[in-house]
Amino acid sequence: MGVHHDLSEVLTDPASAGHGVAWRLAEPGRQLDANALNLAPGRRIDTHTEGDLDVLLVVLAGAGTLTSPGEEPLALAPGTLAWLPKGTTRALAAGDQGLVYLTVHRRRPGMRIGPPPPVSG
Repeated sequence: MGVHHDLSEVLTDPASAGHGVAWRLAEPGRQLDANALNLAPGRRIDTHTEGDLDVLLVVLAGAGTLTSPGEEPLALAPGTLAWLPKGTTRALAAGDQGLVYLTVHRRRPGMRIGPPPPVSG
């Protein structure tokens, strides 16, 4: 069996949980990255595009809105799941209760130091 985590501490009170990463999957050798994030009441994550990875977003607590250009805003509540394919442009905004959500995506390869590629000429 893999590793398990109790996220109940993350879910106790999203309005007072602060802002930022509350939990991160950090086990060595994993193929996935997962993060539980707190977005404090009224805070937002500005519009951005993930060009390389599909992202699965699952709302754990609180409420908010997911917006993407050209689409209707999606109201976020506990249990909402959104698949955001690579290339999706989006923004998140927390409601008055704050927002706690989980993101899961393929792990990005680590940076590698090696010789530069050959120069063609």
